[in-house]
Amino acid sequence: MSVITVGRGDALLVIDVQNDFCPGGPLAVPGGHEVVPAVNLIARRFPLVVATQDWHPKGHCSFASTHAGKKPLETVVVGGTVQVLWPDHCVQGTRGADFHPMLDTAAFHYILRKGTRQAVDSYSAFVENDRTTRTGLDGLLKGLGIERVFVCGLATDYCVAASARDAVSAGFSVVLVEDACRGVDVPPGSLEEAIRTLRDLGVRMTTSSRVAQS
Repeated sequence: MSVITVGRGDALLVIDVQNDFCPGGPLAVPGGHEVVPAVNLIARRFPLVVATQDWHPKGHCSFASTHAGKKPLETVVVGGTVQVLWPDHCVQGTRGADFHPMLDTAAFHYILRKGTRQAVDSYSAFVENDRTTRTGLDGLLKGLGIERVFVCGLATDYCVAASARDAVSAGFSVVLVEDACRGVDVPPGSLEEAIRTLRDLGVRMTTSSRVAQS
């Protein structure tokens, strides 16, 4: 695995490194806090860094508590889209929705909040789960001359993978910073499948130690 030099046409996407996805949170990703040093190591090497936050209203459609008799990891259909149900998490304005306290947020140029609508979830930083509502991120990146996107954060097999796939669809070259990501592997095998799918799409894999500043 060779060194990748960051240049003017590169951006880093930091996906959902929030308290509720870290140990002690209701939807903790195993080892979620371990991505923080790797993200901090590389963030200031990029000319553009965009961080995302899940930013749900109370009673969001992705919460099991919103649906009578349903439990986390069960599914429902919302607006014609199959929705996996989760514990209440990343509610707007709560500590759980805040970035991890050790994350170098001063390196962020833009913060994109997603999943803000009651009846639509949003894993991807580019397109919400209804697959029709765009966040505007692709236009922002292209308008700023970005051609290649590095992706990291939580969780590999959900929001990170969805963001990487949609970045490819939007025409960007995509690099996944593997040690700056952690997955949930729910259902079992989803993490391996996500990585395989990204590789098949042409996403390049690297580590934080191999991301160098030009």
